[in-house]
Amino acid sequence: MVIKTHITFLLILLFLFSANAQDHKHNHNSDATQHATDQDHTEEHEILDCAHLGHHDFDPASTVYHHIADANIYSIGPFCIPLPCILYAPGEGWDVFLSSKFDFKKMGHGDGARSYNRYVLDGGSVKRVADSSFPQEPVDVDGYIHRKEMVDGKEKEVAYVCYAGQAFKLDSKSTADGGLFGGGITSYYDFSITKNVVSMIIVFLLLGWLFMTIARAYRERDGKSPKGVQSLIEPIFAFIQDDVVKPFLGDKYMTYQPVIMALFFFILGLNLFGQVPFLGGSNVTGNLAVTMVLA
Repeated sequence: MVIKTHITFLLILLFLFSANAQDHKHNHNSDATQHATDQDHTEEHEILDCAHLGHHDFDPASTVYHHIADANIYSIGPFCIPLPCILYAPGEGWDVFLSSKFDFKKMGHGDGARSYNRYVLDGGSVKRVADSSFPQEPVDVDGYIHRKEMVDGKEKEVAYVCYAGQAFKLDSKSTADGGLFGGGITSYYDFSITKNVVSMIIVFLLLGWLFMTIARAYRERDGKSPKGVQSLIEPIFAFIQDDVVKPFLGDKYMTYQPVIMALFFFILGLNLFGQVPFLGGSNVTGNLAVTMVLA
């Protein structure tokens, strides 16, 4: 009787163990299947994102900001001109080259068709692929994706580059705003001669030519009434001198008047130059760094 009881007990244990093993195996297979399905969905999502490039709603705000933003190309009308790129990535060193390395279209929005040392050209601006598995050698890329994501509790636009059917996240250049205006320190620093720098050089040269021409006219027409561009600049100069410089600086106004006049006409020239739509659409004084230096 005791032996029968023990045999029955062992059979029950064996049955329970077998049932539990089958159930565990079923759950494991289900979890593996679910994981594989989720992974397939993730890969499919990335492929679908990259497969539907260019199919998005028109966003006028993004279009406007794209055209007035600082960039590593200079545009004259529909034509894009490459500019020098001077980039530094900690641990990897310096890269100096022309933005033409990105093989962007001469007439377009400045999207690069090739990468270079994990850098790409997105909308005319250099960005760096954050994933170190991305090829270091130049490769052809399929396009770019921009979407809103939550970053540190804030909604920000995040950019991706598509390569081999996958979307790789992009880093923007480092900025010194400490995250106050959406920037911060990233994986690289950009010291390039950008569109804003070129615009400042052009305005500097134009103003230099203008005022040297006016100075020569004053020497040649000493004692005579202003003529031509003299008659345009003299009232502006006299207004700033009599209504701004003298009241604020008093008897020492002549010491500081040259630098104040230089700043005034430089800012005026930048703002007027930025109003010409086919000359780059530069927004130099809208750049926080330029404004801080001038202040």
